Amino acid sequence: MATTSSYPDSGHADPLQVGAEFLDFVLLTLQPMGLYLQPFTSKKYQYNKGESFQGWEVKLDNRCTDTERLSIEVAEKTKASNDMWIASGIYRNDNTWLYIQGNRLVLYVFIKSLLIALHKSGKYKEEESFGTVRKFYLPLKEADKYGHKILIER
Repeated sequence: MATTSSYPDSGHADPLQVGAEFLDFVLLTLQPMGLYLQPFTSKKYQYNKGESFQGWEVKLDNRCTDTERLSIEVAEKTKASNDMWIASGIYRNDNTWLYIQGNRLVLYVFIKSLLIALHKSGKYKEEESFGTVRKFYLPLKEADKYGHKILIER
């Protein structure tokens, strides 16, 4: 995990804090279901192993319930002026096999290889955000078919 200054083109004032708080929210949501996530907190293990001991990746998608689609990351740059994209999200080469994405209203759980197959199908719209993130959009109706949906009780 990089420092805040490593993502100057992010849409959040403090993207790492926002992500950390969402991760804690997901931990607290999954625990009563008997699902225990052990995230790696150091850069060394996140870069060399993955986001968690179990191989689960957690991604915040604040707007998914407003836009009715998930924004699935496939590549990134630390800043827009960099020329080179690196594989990220579902294409990151680490121990991730399970992908958890959503917001404080709903979470979707996917097998990562299925998301890769959906992206490679060419069926879904692709886009860049902030010049630093490449993604494809998976409509929530499709996400309901391919993933496990967890509605957050209020």
